[in-house]
Amino acid sequence: MEGGFSPSTLCRGVILVAACLLLLLTVGATPVHYCDKQADYAVKVKGVQINPNPVVRGKPAKFSLSAITEDAIPGGSLIIDVKYFGVHIHQETHDLCEETSCPVSGGNFLISHDQVLPAYTPPGSYTLTMKLLGQDESQLSCVSFDFKIRVGSPVDDD
Repeated sequence: MEGGFSPSTLCRGVILVAACLLLLLTVGATPVHYCDKQADYAVKVKGVQINPNPVVRGKPAKFSLSAITEDAIPGGSLIIDVKYFGVHIHQETHDLCEETSCPVSGGNFLISHDQVLPAYTPPGSYTLTMKLLGQDESQLSCVSFDFKIRVGSPVDDD
């Protein structure tokens, strides 16, 4: 083919780009586990992104949970429970509508939570459990995932 790509070269290029995009989507993804593996939650969690990962104490961190639901969710609450080496150390409750746009329409949506962990937070391995409750306090989903906290270095950006 003069001045262009052959169909086989173009096909290989498309496959390479698709593979790179798939790799970018999975790199940095944090494995998520349902609290009750037998439950049929109304909200299915597709993944969690943590930025930065590992979290730097005293610096902003963003936890973004991508999910899908069949039914609209007018509102509710998000309960965050944190354990350090298996020991409960912190719990907080947030209005769901402060973490995502409400009402949540059926389909894909994102819950995004920003947090600055105090500078005295010990570095190490943590487990975060997120429970999503509807307005009637029914449990729509519950997931947990592990993350690490590290001490910032003097050369970290402010």
